[in-house]
Amino acid sequence: MQHLSLEIGLSKEEKYQALLPQMSALLAGETDVIANQANFIAALQEVFHWWWLGFYFVKENELVLGPFQGPVACTRIQKGKGVCGTAWFKNQPILVPDVEAFPGHIACSAYSKSEIVIPIHNNVGEVIGVLDADSEYLNHFDEIDKRYLQELLKCLFP
Repeated sequence: MQHLSLEIGLSKEEKYQALLPQMSALLAGETDVIANQANFIAALQEVFHWWWLGFYFVKENELVLGPFQGPVACTRIQKGKGVCGTAWFKNQPILVPDVEAFPGHIACSAYSKSEIVIPIHNNVGEVIGVLDADSEYLNHFDEIDKRYLQELLKCLFP
């Protein structure tokens, strides 16, 4: 059994920096994709305690819910719909400081106030899914989250 080790009082960036080598070690040697996805989400949630965190994967031209932590979520999202579908369609990360101000936001939970979505690519650059994080606080996510979440995803999707 593996445990994360982070000092108390670290800044957000320091938490990410400490988490990177630990995430690599956590996922190393395990060949089961779903086990690795589940531990990836659990590790991030253990460190950051976001309202909701999980994966959506492209299946038959829609995003389908994958491993996550948090309240019950939307199961399927159409391309170009909501923050997740828009990140997939535009093939770019999206930071949303206030979900109420995002046109077409899909409200899976009334408690979600801000969101970040990072596209996940296969080895030829196609979007195969997204990492979605929601916070119950406005303006919760920033460029630090964007940069390090993209870096952490490389541990899972090299």
